[in-house]
Amino acid sequence: MPGREPSAPRASREPVRTGARGIDPGHLLEQLLPMARALADSYGLERVTTVVVGAAGLASLGDALRAQLPGALARELGVRTVALAADAVTAYVGALGPRPGAVVAAGTGLIAIGTDLAGWRRADGWGHLLGDCGSGAWIGRAGLEAALRAFDGRDGGSAALRARAEERFGPLPGLPGQLYPRADRPAVLASFAPHVADCAAAGDPVAVAILRAAARHMAESAAAVCPTAGGPLVALTGGLSKLGDPLLVPLTEELARSLPRARQVPAEGDPLHGAVRVASDLVTGRLTLPGDEKLLFVVRTKRD
Repeated sequence: MPGREPSAPRASREPVRTGARGIDPGHLLEQLLPMARALADSYGLERVTTVVVGAAGLASLGDALRAQLPGALARELGVRTVALAADAVTAYVGALGPRPGAVVAAGTGLIAIGTDLAGWRRADGWGHLLGDCGSGAWIGRAGLEAALRAFDGRDGGSAALRARAEERFGPLPGLPGQLYPRADRPAVLASFAPHVADCAAAGDPVAVAILRAAARHMAESAAAVCPTAGGPLVALTGGLSKLGDPLLVPLTEELARSLPRARQVPAEGDPLHGAVRVASDLVTGRLTLPGDEKLLFVVRTKRD
């Protein structure tokens, strides 16, 4: 099932570095191999035959991973089949499994991905400066702009959001200095999104309008990738769903307007569940998802 639970999750707290060729495969292996070996030992496995890597930025930053990772995993773990998947693909499979439709993966950033099982389509996912419209960072930035408008006395301001921003960040004239130099700026912006949702739930009209606009952006991205034939499914996955009704109610309405043919369903699992599903289907020969060099790339190494 799409929502199958991983049996023994392991985690590293250190983000994988990126360099001139994108995602650094050496740094990934430094973290992955000890965890994989410990996990294999705990199950008494001599060899790990199949690996699925779901990587953020694989489409644009994955050249080095595609070139180096399959061979390294074969040498170090005896792996025979490697699937390199964009995290949007594992999010899709976790949410819907191998069924046609569209998934909006929304957290700090936002990307929509869809398939008719013949090919993949993606929309947005361009980062907080160029896109990710409707994401946590987008909502947080819009909320902070409204707070600053209220501070300045300009139209479009919100006294409620100003109060929340001052509580969170201190005096607002110091906000740019806190925000602009930070490497984790998208996450800092997204940390304000729950405050926007709280203000919307309390009836603040500016916050309500921000979340309605976010829902419209999300629905537009879903409509851009959703198959045009049949009765496709559409689902939301990612941390933004935790904002609750202030976002989810307008999103349901916007999806119904933009995709009247589609059936909205809850996500059955998260991206980790999706990676497990892809691995299971590879092992059993049941993988029906379309291959794509940038989004879902399967490599089979030669046997000894």
